[in-house]
Amino acid sequence: MTHSDRNAQDRGSGPAVHEGRKRLVVGTRDSQLALWQTKWVIGVLKAAHPDLEVEIRQIKTKGDKILDTPLPAIGDKGLFVKEIEHALAAGEIDLAVHSMKDVPTEIPPGLAIAGMSRRADPRDVLISRSVKSVVELPKGALIGTSSLRRIAQLKYLRPDLAFEPIRGNLDTRLRKLDGLKLSAIVLAAAGLDRLEWEAPVVERISPEICLPAVGQGALGVEIRADDAWAGSLVESLRDLETETAVRAERAFLGELEGGCHVPIGALGEVSGARLRISGVVASLDGERLVRGEVAGPARDSEELGFRLAQQLRRQGAREILEELKQALNNG
Repeated sequence: MTHSDRNAQDRGSGPAVHEGRKRLVVGTRDSQLALWQTKWVIGVLKAAHPDLEVEIRQIKTKGDKILDTPLPAIGDKGLFVKEIEHALAAGEIDLAVHSMKDVPTEIPPGLAIAGMSRRADPRDVLISRSVKSVVELPKGALIGTSSLRRIAQLKYLRPDLAFEPIRGNLDTRLRKLDGLKLSAIVLAAAGLDRLEWEAPVVERISPEICLPAVGQGALGVEIRADDAWAGSLVESLRDLETETAVRAERAFLGELEGGCHVPIGALGEVSGARLRISGVVASLDGERLVRGEVAGPARDSEELGFRLAQQLRRQGAREILEELKQALNNG
């Protein structure tokens, strides 16, 4: 957890309403899914604070503007949040709603993740009109995804598979299933579930095959760290189990010095007072993959993430990530 994350975790609830302030400006990306997520968060806030007046401010990010280039080639820090964070820091908005998988592990000074809502299904899904699972894909099948994490893990399982980069909104990617004559595409389950999309989902891919991105399926709310009023509003949607699991995952990613668009996956799972976190680092070609898990008290979530990262480093993750950095820099 970053220092700003920790400030938010320790802040406490504060008063529900501050004198003379009832209007909230919420910033979000302008995609269909981002707007759905933002409206859902607003619904939770207004249910707890009926007098709240809310304005949605749609902000186009760098990652949304450049759709014809793979994400790692654009740059790796905050492609889908940076412009929104600038607006938040400038006081143009009061609160931002993010998919936590898009949020870098380092939060800008003065900002804080105030809370996360209950996590949706963190898994990836396989969408196909011809097969029912990853293992049933025909030899040499062409799969649509731009995620290096998915590509590396699926290549490790099936070295024969080929991949076609696809980006854009959900409907754009679903159209490419037929338009590019793909055998399948791979997407995050959470987006499909939230939009109740009618897609031919044939397999929710087991984390044993493909660990999700850090924070996948979780929504985070970011505020200015000194805005006690906005922080008090967010208390109504916080889910502590989700926050605990995602803090462990983000600690794992941060310790590896990895970004949001590299072949690193992790999943924290809380059961009572215990937390188990699984993590993976894979080479781009899928030939090398190191994976492990650690478990311990949930209160030590960050420490467990750090410990797992150090474990995978000893197993060869350090060399894989160094080679990846060189490949991306040369590309």
